[in-house]
Amino acid sequence: MTIQLIHNLIALGIEGGRCQTAFVKTSDRRSLWARILAITGGAGMIAGAIDPMEGSLVILPGSLLFAIGGLLGREDRRIVSYRLWVAALITFGVAGLWVSSMFGGFGGDTGRSMWWVLVLLPYPVGWSMGVLGPGSPRWLTALGGLVGLWFVAMSVMVVARTAPNSPMPRAPVIAIGAIGAITVIGCVLRLVRQGFHRA
Repeated sequence: MTIQLIHNLIALGIEGGRCQTAFVKTSDRRSLWARILAITGGAGMIAGAIDPMEGSLVILPGSLLFAIGGLLGREDRRIVSYRLWVAALITFGVAGLWVSSMFGGFGGDTGRSMWWVLVLLPYPVGWSMGVLGPGSPRWLTALGGLVGLWFVAMSVMVVARTAPNSPMPRAPVIAIGAIGAITVIGCVLRLVRQGFHRA
């Protein structure tokens, strides 16, 4: 009877070891997929931002993948919630962007006030929050700062080349430049803060 008990305990130990090994393998696989999704999503958010209009079709799924990566990786609940909010803002803004584009945009001869541009504001705000937010990797924050510089440069070039009596409204261009400047400052501050924490 004692021998049988020892045999059963050994068998249970072996089975327990197998279960633990299977759990570790599953956990490793889950972590790998979480990293792949987060990196792919982050890269999409950066690549698409080079051309915010056409690139919105890359930024939108990128933000969703970035959020799913955090969810799959079992990151802090606050980080996951934050990324889901970022994805929701970008979704709302991109939807407004494409719907307004289908109907001819705003201002000018469209008969729609330029104030309707505020409908698009969640798109760049959500993008900026995504590259600056908690849990964002350093490479995403650094590249986000470079894209922010591109926004500033693009806005300066457009404003400089626009004639004073041109019917083209400057407010949206200036707004993009302002968001770019805020993003650059935020990215620099975040990278400096991360550097201090590492030291």
